[in-house]
Amino acid sequence: MVSFEMNDRKSELQSYSEIGLGLTGFGIFFTFLGIIFFFDKGLLAMGNILFISGVSLSIGLKSTMQFFMKRQNFKGTISFGLGFFFVVIGWPIIGMILETYGFIVLFSGFWPTLAVFIQRIPILGWVFQLPFVRSLFDKYRGKRVPV
Repeated sequence: MVSFEMNDRKSELQSYSEIGLGLTGFGIFFTFLGIIFFFDKGLLAMGNILFISGVSLSIGLKSTMQFFMKRQNFKGTISFGLGFFFVVIGWPIIGMILETYGFIVLFSGFWPTLAVFIQRIPILGWVFQLPFVRSLFDKYRGKRVPV
């Protein structure tokens, strides 16, 4: 008989990761709602807070700080931070433009991994396997960012 052993530390880390993914999903959802409701600054700010806290819980506080404080990520971190600041003070359109730029700069290394994942989804996969779409992701191939 095979016994499976699960200690408290492993289950605790797994639950933090699951909570983090949930918070990240709610952050994206609230940001989407904030954009739909004509750049509502309350929803956008809540979405940003949930997204950052979800990423922090998913990969850990230390890894999050290392990711955002890397020298090559400074431009994206500063842009995302300034965008968040502009959303909070009441300039949501300027803030979202800065946040979008920062998000693209920060997470551009993850696009190839995301493309491979999306290509395996039954309905969306054939769209991402078209030559035009694949050529968009080919320029980032080999630039994956370790977390």
